[in-house]
Amino acid sequence: MSVISICLISFLSLFSLSMTLFIFSLNFLIYDLVYFIEWELISLQSSAIVMTFLFDWMSLMFMSFVLFISSLVIFYSKEYMAEDPNINRFILLVLLFVFSMMMLIISPNLISILLGWDGLGLVSYCLVIYFQNVKSYNAGMLTALSNRIGDVALLLAIAWMLNYGSWNYIFYIEMMKNDLEMQIIGGLVILAAMTKSAQIPFSSWLPAAMAAPTPVSALVHSSTLVTAGVYLLIRFNILFSETMLGNILLLLAGLTMFMAGLGANFEFDLKKIIALSTLSQLGLMMSILAMGFPKLAFFHLLTHALFKALLFMCAGAIIHNMKNSQDIRDMGCLSSHMPFTTSCLNVANLALCGMPFLAGFYSKDLILEIVSLSYVNMFSFFLYFFSTGLTVCYSFRLVFYSLTGDFNTSSLHCLNDEAWTMSKGMSGLLIMAVIGGSMLSWLIFPSPSMICLPPLLKFLTISVCLIGGFSGYLVSNISLYFSNKSLNIYFPSIFMSSMWFMPSLSTSGSVFYPLFLGMQVIKSFDQGWSEFFGGQQIYKLMSFFSMFNQFLQNNNLKIYLMSFVLWIIILVSLLIL
Repeated sequence: MSVISICLISFLSLFSLSMTLFIFSLNFLIYDLVYFIEWELISLQSSAIVMTFLFDWMSLMFMSFVLFISSLVIFYSKEYMAEDPNINRFILLVLLFVFSMMMLIISPNLISILLGWDGLGLVSYCLVIYFQNVKSYNAGMLTALSNRIGDVALLLAIAWMLNYGSWNYIFYIEMMKNDLEMQIIGGLVILAAMTKSAQIPFSSWLPAAMAAPTPVSALVHSSTLVTAGVYLLIRFNILFSETMLGNILLLLAGLTMFMAGLGANFEFDLKKIIALSTLSQLGLMMSILAMGFPKLAFFHLLTHALFKALLFMCAGAIIHNMKNSQDIRDMGCLSSHMPFTTSCLNVANLALCGMPFLAGFYSKDLILEIVSLSYVNMFSFFLYFFSTGLTVCYSFRLVFYSLTGDFNTSSLHCLNDEAWTMSKGMSGLLIMAVIGGSMLSWLIFPSPSMICLPPLLKFLTISVCLIGGFSGYLVSNISLYFSNKSLNIYFPSIFMSSMWFMPSLSTSGSVFYPLFLGMQVIKSFDQGWSEFFGGQQIYKLMSFFSMFNQFLQNNNLKIYLMSFVLWIIILVSLLIL
């Protein structure tokens, strides 16, 4: 089967399935339906292994969005990955990735969640190391090891669920909330979600995962791998609302949002800037979820998926035309050479900043106003609004460096918008990035929220955005045309640009030394003393007795007679003595 046919079949199948699921989700939402399906795989004596699926408006809508973005990403990959001889393998890996996400979304059972959860981890490793070089291998290993911590936490949560009658957590959540001992499950699930959604201190793997092909990044950073943790916590939200766990999550998510926003303002790699913006938005989702607003977190999850996938697709088209250069300092004045791609990038960027009436505005503005209305401490309040300003700051910096300004590419270039397949893939998401927010707002919140705030608080969001945008333009202008002021404060700049030294701590700090220690323990104990006094010693003794027995059996009668006479002499002498 040809590459084009596989891409087309996958695109059409996923797209049609997405539309079907979206219509079903509307039906479930209007009539408030929940379907709980149990499928008994095997029954042995009185024990049964049962597969369970939960279909409600939330799972169906999320599935439809994941399938919609996946279909457009596969369509886009047809041209982006055209030079790859193994494109069929790539498409199959992406489909396996999507299937793992589907498994996670519809599972109300911790064991079946683990299937999807581990599937995501394994396939993401295969996709991160897809371009086989040392950097990709290192990034893949960091991704896999970081996610393994969450997998272990989920396994421990499964073990703790043995205190109940079933692993279908959905039946027990209300009871768990009042059970102090079972707050442990909440803590373990939060730990698992923090590793998958790259919250502090597990943030370093997310920018490293940019070693994957750009279509994979578009899928991973919008609606699949990194959102799995947020989705799991939306399901478990009752466990940590108004508890100490919720307060800890609020602090860590706020710090993640702040750290990612700061780091993106120092970054020059196009894909890493967008990856850090994903990290910032994940922090926003986690923090509003910790405050007890799961519907709002889900709303932002969906709107963010639309414009973030579009951002990555535009970045992929630019990198493709720049002959695989990702440095924004090598770009400049792209708007005159690639008008359609830069238009899409600008729309996605403005949606990310919360430009009124684009997708991001409806969720982001509502979140910030709810925060202003809620009883939240001053530190968290500062983190929310300052991080929003930083988002607009790095977005305008990106626009200034790459889309406007001076032309920094070589004079002999082939920058154009003639990648029709990629453009069609982007145009589907462009429409959704414009209308998606308002559509979801009408569906999820049919009655508008009444938020009464004083004028200063009401205008705080727009003020922070305007100040952030102006700062981004000003800083970029100074850095590009005058002296780079960040070099005057070299060490603080290094600290902020390196994600607060988290990549170093995650690799040489917390991964290398435990692995080195483990190697020493294995050499000294497992392969050393315990082997010498255990397996090897028993083997030597058994070998000796076996050989001695063989020696006795293989000799002639004289030897037996001699030994018999010898034994008699020994016995007689003993008796005489």
